[in-house]
Amino acid sequence: MLVLVAPGQGAQTPGFLTPWLEVPGFADRLTWWSAVSGLDLVHYGTEADAEAIKDTAIAQPLLVAAGIASALALFPHPADAFKMVGAAGGHSVGEIAAAAGAGVISAEAAMVFVRERGRLMAQAAAITPTGMTAVLGGDRDEVLAKIAEHNLIPANNNGAGQIVAAGTLEDLARFGDDGPAGARLRALSVAGAFHTRHMGSAVEQLAKLANGITTRDPRTRLVSNADGAVVHDGREVLRRLVAQVSNPVRWDLCMETFADLGVTGILEVSPAGTLTGLAKRALKGVETFALKTPDNLDAAGEFIARHAEPGDADSLDAAPTWRLVIAPHGGTVHRSEVRAGDKLEPETAVATVIARGDKHEITAKHQGEILEWLVEDGDPVAPGQPLLRVHPTGSFG
Repeated sequence: MLVLVAPGQGAQTPGFLTPWLEVPGFADRLTWWSAVSGLDLVHYGTEADAEAIKDTAIAQPLLVAAGIASALALFPHPADAFKMVGAAGGHSVGEIAAAAGAGVISAEAAMVFVRERGRLMAQAAAITPTGMTAVLGGDRDEVLAKIAEHNLIPANNNGAGQIVAAGTLEDLARFGDDGPAGARLRALSVAGAFHTRHMGSAVEQLAKLANGITTRDPRTRLVSNADGAVVHDGREVLRRLVAQVSNPVRWDLCMETFADLGVTGILEVSPAGTLTGLAKRALKGVETFALKTPDNLDAAGEFIARHAEPGDADSLDAAPTWRLVIAPHGGTVHRSEVRAGDKLEPETAVATVIARGDKHEITAKHQGEILEWLVEDGDPVAPGQPLLRVHPTGSFG
């Protein structure tokens, strides 16, 4: 099974888009998205120096544009991707690129959203001096305890022995003098404590912006940073993209979900390398491919052919008149008492999935009539597996 992933802030390097401008259509897309975002993405991706593209308000739109455009270089006809990609995900801001790639929002909406995200996060970061420190190695429980002891937040739990602590510069300084045993600390060159409560003002304004964005349900499994869940409701994906700004990124749980789905190959779109590096350490036996330059496109096509499962995304087709309720996590499903023919109101609980001792309540997001159950009580289910087919009887846009 093939998984496509998009990297987050920090993956960009000066001039990384220069070779991509030779790919037919790539420069045209960047020019159009520059107009949409109000930023000269061609300049920032080819000529700007490291200091310029480190700016949050620049880096985030640049990364999303690069992710979407390089994915389109792989799949000039997006419908081809929906038949071959088993799941998609993105780290932090990369999740916006993944959402656009999965068809949840348009590329134009993604560029407006990320422009405002970067601008508002930069403003929030200016309120209080904050930052982030990577913690490499050490015992996970001891690392988390020491982070909490110093009033910090584990903003990124990346798996493979990587956790990022975030908070005020004062608390980070104390943490630097009293870090967890056996761990290396590395201060990150970022503008603030992203994915923490310090980004609260950005969330409030992004939520208002999101109200006007049109969404569709993902055309392939989309794995959420929040908890590793497969999310199949477009409005819920957008809600999570907003909430993500002030909440931790759980890339460790995303990789666990990829493993539960049976991933055999992970392809990271440009500027690639960070997420494939994590996967190599955390997902032993899974082949990875970092799409760094267009010189890699032919080899990437061969990689896709080895790992794609044609028809893998058909069960999540957003086009039919019925809708699916899916399992966000793998585990054992326990059905409620609702049956075929029953009418459901929005947010009706229909099942529970038990995974690793945790119970996850499954709700029907929209009004409708149950057509059929697709699983039996007590069945094992995979993340993203359809549980229930529902005919909508109310508004579900």
